[in-house]
Amino acid sequence: MKSLSFRALVILALTSISAAAVELGPPPAKAALEAINADHLLRHIKVLASDEFEGRAPGSKGEELTVKYITEQFKAVGLKPGNPDGTYVQEVPLAGLTVQPTATFRAGEETIAPKFPDEYIASSTRLQEEIKVENSEIVFVGYGVVAPEYGWDDFKDVDVRGKTILMLINDPAIPDPKNPEQLDPKMFKGKAMTYYGRWTYKYEIAAEKGAAAAVIIHETEPAAYPFSVLSNGAATENFEIDAADKNMGDVEVRSWVTVETAKKLLAASGQDFEALKKAALTKEFRPVPLGATASFEIKQKIRTFQSHNVVGIAEGSDPKVKDEWIMYTAHWDHLGRNPELEGDQIYNGALDNASGVAAIIEIARAHQKLPKATRRSALFMGTTAEESGLLGAKYYAGNPLYPLEKTLGNINIDGLPAWGRARDIEDVSDGNSTMADVLAAAAKRRDRVAKPNSRPERGSFYRADHFEFSKKGIPAVYTKGGTDMIGKSPEFAKQKSDEYVAKHYHQPSDEVDPAWDLSGAVDDVQLLFEVGYAVANGDEWPKWKPGTEFKAAREQMLGGKP
Repeated sequence: MKSLSFRALVILALTSISAAAVELGPPPAKAALEAINADHLLRHIKVLASDEFEGRAPGSKGEELTVKYITEQFKAVGLKPGNPDGTYVQEVPLAGLTVQPTATFRAGEETIAPKFPDEYIASSTRLQEEIKVENSEIVFVGYGVVAPEYGWDDFKDVDVRGKTILMLINDPAIPDPKNPEQLDPKMFKGKAMTYYGRWTYKYEIAAEKGAAAAVIIHETEPAAYPFSVLSNGAATENFEIDAADKNMGDVEVRSWVTVETAKKLLAASGQDFEALKKAALTKEFRPVPLGATASFEIKQKIRTFQSHNVVGIAEGSDPKVKDEWIMYTAHWDHLGRNPELEGDQIYNGALDNASGVAAIIEIARAHQKLPKATRRSALFMGTTAEESGLLGAKYYAGNPLYPLEKTLGNINIDGLPAWGRARDIEDVSDGNSTMADVLAAAAKRRDRVAKPNSRPERGSFYRADHFEFSKKGIPAVYTKGGTDMIGKSPEFAKQKSDEYVAKHYHQPSDEVDPAWDLSGAVDDVQLLFEVGYAVANGDEWPKWKPGTEFKAAREQMLGGKP
């Protein structure tokens, strides 16, 4: 047996303790669990990921078909309308943005005009037809992080108002002083990504600091996806919430550049990329003016429309707590259609995330097969515009149909495993709330084990809809398929995951595959149903663990209660 690191041993021990400490109560009835099966899941995925649905872009024919299908399925399995107005939808005001950007960097005598979307992308959340930033001074600001709890400030006292800030992706990867081959667990959670590493944070801090433009340097390994994921998304219509202020408080220009483009710019400015990257790993780092300028012009075609979250409810049976909620979510949208592509132009989004929508429909079916409804009510929601920044979830979190202070937890499903059964399931939240303890206990009862996220450096917890609810204080469970595959080699799961990210993630090739084996998907969906069932019937509300960044928001929401 390969030896485990001390951290891994501690995590496994804590997982075991958590699983033993939780009292789940009786499991769901067998008939309810067996209502979730591979045939049902595959049938939903085939419909939602069909070419007829045109990639399920918000504000398109694909949305109309998708909303209609989910609504029909919610009705068919017995859910009641989820909107108190008597409908199955919550309107979400969106603006569709199709961009034509140009960018020019000037350093000394050299002019660099990168090609869109292969070498850079640029966009704006501001709902204006034209965005211009001219001859803006470029300042390299390391990782662009201000984290007082770590004593970290990449900006120091440097004024970047009206300037273009150039930043590294992810958060600072600080070597452990005791073992330089590993990362310091006391700084930015060690190997795991924090929210400071997310691109959304970097654009938010840029706006806070008054920068005119924010440019992130893409590197495939720390970003966890190739630049093609960004370029494919930029070439299609993107979306923003149509807010009353038209998002005028956001940074004017949001951009990414390939690492090769960044190296050209830095070399022309007399700087070395690797040297700057190394310097950015210290608290003493100060912003570096490059003596270069950036100019951006973004022409935006804007259309405003009402998109939709699709919502249904299974009412609870206990009059004392039926106005409390467990919430299941899965985003229904994908990237739509790109007529500029040769060959296949439709981003079908079979695993991402027709599979997740199929899962919540089947969990809803399972609820209706219970001999008695859960004590608390269950809310099922297919969210819009996740691919454009978790917008449907963000809108619901700001405009909830049911009080957030009475929402016990969120179970979010974004992609199901498609290559067979596993002895384990990965808790992407890495045990940050007692929802993880329920997951571990339910897995143990099913002769499985809940393991910590095997790739915490990808920051997956901050990249899906549950994050918007977590920011409001609602504990969440977010899982992905296990890695200990039954009847497969130890490397099989990682190979399949890497293959999917490299070849199919946000590509037209994310389609139904006849070689799929959804038996593992059934196991995971049944397990997540059991987690929600336990929470909906339990005496204890889920809580955030000490030290998690969302604990204070929950306590504030509940009037100081943990």
